Amino acid sequence: MDLRLNISRRQILAIALPISMALVIPQINFITNNIFLGMLGERELGTAGITGIYYLIVAVIGNGLNNGLQSIISRRAGENNFAAIGRTFTQGLRLAMVFAAGAIAVTYLVTPRLMGLFLHSPDIAREAISFIYIRVWGLPFLFCYQMSNAFLVGTNHSRFLVYGTLCETAVNVFLDYGLINGHFGLPHLGFNGAAYASIAAEITGMCVMLGCIGANGLHRRFFIFRQLALDLGLTRLIFKQSLPLVLQYSMSLTAWLYFYTLIEHHGTLGLAVSNTLRNIIGLFAVFSWAFASTTNTMVANLIGQGRVDQVETLIWRITTLSVGFCLVIALLLNLFPRPFLSIYGQDAEFVRTAVPLLRMVTGAFCLMSFATVWLNAVTGTGRTRVNLFIEIAAIVAYVIYVYLILEKFDLGLVWAWGSEYLYWTILGTLAFIYIRSGRWRYR
Repeated sequence: MDLRLNISRRQILAIALPISMALVIPQINFITNNIFLGMLGERELGTAGITGIYYLIVAVIGNGLNNGLQSIISRRAGENNFAAIGRTFTQGLRLAMVFAAGAIAVTYLVTPRLMGLFLHSPDIAREAISFIYIRVWGLPFLFCYQMSNAFLVGTNHSRFLVYGTLCETAVNVFLDYGLINGHFGLPHLGFNGAAYASIAAEITGMCVMLGCIGANGLHRRFFIFRQLALDLGLTRLIFKQSLPLVLQYSMSLTAWLYFYTLIEHHGTLGLAVSNTLRNIIGLFAVFSWAFASTTNTMVANLIGQGRVDQVETLIWRITTLSVGFCLVIALLLNLFPRPFLSIYGQDAEFVRTAVPLLRMVTGAFCLMSFATVWLNAVTGTGRTRVNLFIEIAAIVAYVIYVYLILEKFDLGLVWAWGSEYLYWTILGTLAFIYIRSGRWRYR
């Protein structure tokens, strides 16, 4: 079996499309949660935005480990080093469990203080804290699931991702409906029912992914169970590669949480509308994220093969596909905004407020389709510290902008969501400049 990749568009799509299918399922989970919670009321829908972003902040620890691990595994795949891939995966799983335990402990220590500090409404703060205390127990299962994803994508088995995510979604939808509303003989848990449903879904996804690895003999092919001893050197490498990404993603979502808390100061309607926009854009952004993940894998694989001169050609091919998919989706959202917004069961005022925002945000969505590819190309080169520096520059500008717009000048939601243009322009420009400079070629 040859793990080395070529740079054809067919190869790109063969990796990216299964990843997009796998990514769309968690977004459907988020939307499902919000549809059911929106039926409880506008306040609950707004609170779901706060808790969703908060959970993602701790969840992206696993995402950072996933991308760092994926880059290392892809490099070893380019070298056709099967034993090193299995050893890397095993050490990544162990490190992920340590991070999960730490994230749970920190969440219990800091959540009440943070929510009390940033949220004006005591009811929203109380509801959010109760939800997060339950939801955070899904992290060990989520992190294990993410490490399995890194292994499968890095070894060109991304097609198996679809199985885990389909099973995860089925469990989440069933339990969301049952636990939030008390159907099927299940307890009526209201808002917190979504937390229990999500944990059960993450456990299901993890079990299915590990089952796919075992059922297809990948554990034998990559010698996974023969290399369980702690390898401090390899663990340090994974940690060193992943830590800048963990910090990058955490900073990005912390800034987004700050954005949501500022919106909460202006009332529940704006918060509910913003949460809806996040879900809709998140659903359709899966193609951009899939192409970004593909970029990380394929760039690392090419470098492992020693084909450094073909890296930029590859990035441009992925960019054209990513932007092309995005333009089609942006056109659909602009032509038919009301059907996408009406599924949340809110009133006419909600839809009237959301339509112009949705139209405006689709432009930033297209910028994102370019920026994420080039930023993940930096990840694929192994220069994850550069990723962190680029993120810091974008976040500083983003936070200053949203503070001035929402707190200082009170210019409203349309101007506030304009921050997405600023953020993605900075990320894309700096990542593009770095790759074009060629500095990543030299250690």
